[in-house]
Amino acid sequence: MKNPGWQRWVALIAFALVLSFTGFFAVRTVRRAIYWHYHQDEPIRPWMSLGYVAHSYSVPPWVLHKALGLPIRSDRRPIREIAREQNRSVEEVIAILQDAIVHVRPPYPPPGPPPPPDNEPTRGRSP
Repeated sequence: MKNPGWQRWVALIAFALVLSFTGFFAVRTVRRAIYWHYHQDEPIRPWMSLGYVAHSYSVPPWVLHKALGLPIRSDRRPIREIAREQNRSVEEVIAILQDAIVHVRPPYPPPGPPPPPDNEPTRGRSP
């Protein structure tokens, strides 16, 4: 019978690495699930981004962008910065967002499909 010493160690190290990666991603997933469980419908604050608000209130992000007249794209700016850019008060922007959230959730009809992104050229159609 041969002594598979180094092969056994390589297999053991590979197994430990796979187990470590699996544990890391499992812990990360559970932490995120717990975080969002306790942060649903959180009061809107000036430091939040539109994506954060959309996730917290379970609404499509494009609804919030449309309510503020912003192009439909990923935007990580805080509400405070958006309000400053639009020459509005933070309270006014928060009120607009809350109104959009109320009107997109039941008992109102669903918002329908998202509009096409602003930066994509139209395909097959003349402008």
